[in-house]
Amino acid sequence: MSECNHDCASCGESCAERQQNPADFLEQPNAQSRIGKVIGVVSGKGGVGKSLVTSMLAVLMQRRGHHAGILDADVTGPSIPQAFGIHEKAMGCEFGILPIKSKTGIDIISVNLLLDNERDPVVWRGPVIAGVVKQFWTDVIWEDVDYLFVDMPPGTGDVPLTVFQSIPLDGIIVVASPQELVSMIVEKAVKMAQLMNIPIIGVVENMSYVQCPDCGKKIPVFGESHIDEIAAEYGIPVLAKLPIDPALTKVVDSGLVELFEGDWMEAAADQVEKVEKK
Repeated sequence: MSECNHDCASCGESCAERQQNPADFLEQPNAQSRIGKVIGVVSGKGGVGKSLVTSMLAVLMQRRGHHAGILDADVTGPSIPQAFGIHEKAMGCEFGILPIKSKTGIDIISVNLLLDNERDPVVWRGPVIAGVVKQFWTDVIWEDVDYLFVDMPPGTGDVPLTVFQSIPLDGIIVVASPQELVSMIVEKAVKMAQLMNIPIIGVVENMSYVQCPDCGKKIPVFGESHIDEIAAEYGIPVLAKLPIDPALTKVVDSGLVELFEGDWMEAAADQVEKVEKK
């Protein structure tokens, strides 16, 4: 057994300390923060649209009169600032780091808001990245945020484990796509959440179909979806099925996600509002 560095997020040993209650590893937020519900957005693989789902949920909560925030935990692939058209740098004060506010008032923190050049790659090892994510929780001042969405990196490695252990998530939303491997991908995310005793709010399927602009027919580009059967197998609801929509893609790529139109995620937002604070 190697020397312990007291960072369970980057350790594979099954030592006595790891057997503590998961609540023992939770980090306290900044003393100036006032945070309501914390919702993680996860997936078992990359490229399925977690950042899109995170952004849309935050926008919908803001439209419903709540104060939303986004903690971008995908440190090596941060895309939240681009979706909101944010390019300025986050500032600090004697009490902590101040998140950037979007055009409609959504509080956002991301590593891109701290780098000298937002196009520079983040070439850091896992423990360093995990430490930065912790600081987004402990050092950032989340002032009167009703819903804080955590955009997680894909998979079940260092950073997702750090988020699950360090941040008191009230629930997670699993994002998937309609490919054949979706069953295994969803299963990995669901089992990790169950292992960490985090409630699963439901599943969102992205890239579910393309809708013909002439006849309105829904065309399953990636084949017939099996998300309903898979969700039923694990006893979790399907919250939304997002289409491949050029108009949605355009507003996101242009940094104008707050202007998106469509009711695809309304049911998901309804379920988020019903989540109970742990």
